[in-house]
Amino acid sequence: QVQLVESGGGLVQAGDSLRLSCAASGRTFSSNAMGWFRQAPGKEREFVAAITRSGDSIYYADIVKGRFNISRDNAKSTVLLQMNSLEPEDTAVYYCAGGASSLGRLHSYYSSHTSYNYWGQGTQVTVSS
Repeated sequence: QVQLVESGGGLVQAGDSLRLSCAASGRTFSSNAMGWFRQAPGKEREFVAAITRSGDSIYYADIVKGRFNISRDNAKSTVLLQMNSLEPEDTAVYYCAGGASSLGRLHSYYSSHTSYNYWGQGTQVTVSS
């Protein structure tokens, strides 16, 4: 069993940066791909970014490409999401997701929430204009 705990959310102004962290417990962390999703009020959960177990493949949603950066530290069982140039449209609860396969998958696989077996409780990010 893997447990995921997010941190780093908060209230910022448009143009600011935030770094989200996801701490994982469990032996399988380094074996699986990890991802970040977000859900705004009244909207469905949407894909943000994903990273394979070794970090050799990274995927982003088009709406965050060039602004967000995902990384991982397998020694610390941590996944980070650096968010720059934040916009009010980035306001959402951000969820860390784990347990996805790292075996030669496509963007469509990593961008689907059904590919992940483990989820954190979420951390709120609010961007004011």
